[in-house]
Amino acid sequence: MTLTRRDLQYDAAVRNVWTSVLGRVGTTWKRLGSWRGSDVAKFQRTALPILAGGQRQVATLTATYLEQLYAEIAGRPSRVDVDMSRVTGRALRGVDPSDVYERPFKDVWTALSQDEPLDVALERGASRLDTLLKTDLQLTRTHTARDVADQQPQVSYTVREPIGEYNCALCLIASTQRYRKKDLLPIHPGCDCLVKIVRSDYDPGQVVDEARLQAIHDAVAAELGDYDRSGRAIDYRKVIVTNDHGEIGPLLGFAGQHFTSRTDINIPT
Repeated sequence: MTLTRRDLQYDAAVRNVWTSVLGRVGTTWKRLGSWRGSDVAKFQRTALPILAGGQRQVATLTATYLEQLYAEIAGRPSRVDVDMSRVTGRALRGVDPSDVYERPFKDVWTALSQDEPLDVALERGASRLDTLLKTDLQLTRTHTARDVADQQPQVSYTVREPIGEYNCALCLIASTQRYRKKDLLPIHPGCDCLVKIVRSDYDPGQVVDEARLQAIHDAVAAELGDYDRSGRAIDYRKVIVTNDHGEIGPLLGFAGQHFTSRTDINIPT
């Protein structure tokens, strides 16, 4: 699908929320000074309200965005009610956030018990915290999209649209599939795919873009010597594929590797 101005504006607004939440909670983590058991509650008193506020913002932005999309595909406006208790907090994981956000501390304690230096242990905790925050914000987005789509009778299914500068192959594979409303969830921790609704007079089947799917597998096979259509035998989260040039096709790289031109990577022929 082609990204519209509305798509980009919505994504930019959501990313601003992500940036704010991650920045404020990350600063709270760094300023703790100690990361003992007695510090967990202190951290949570500041961090959890920030996260909850960010989730409410993402839910509101997502509902408004999907209302606008629905007006286009259905030819009439649709106002929806979003129950914040269903798209924030405990409802997302079925686990109390206070339990979830003790996990970064546990990563620190585990690393220290393995004789890792304090700075390494703190980095592990910070990395876990970052992943938890991104995932919970995306869970709000997907749960909101699912609940909103349930209130929009002319929505046939949903699709994902990878929108980052560097997208993992697993997300790109997901973007070639159609999803039932009830099945929409993040495909991996930290996933930030855009969710779009589709109206169709028929069921196109699971794969809605066979050519793109095969191009991704071909790119992975050219680099790794093999591919896996299920995306399970190979960790596609660590394989970066971008489709930023219609003539060249998929450009392949790996997580943590940044490239700027065709000569920087192997291009399948």
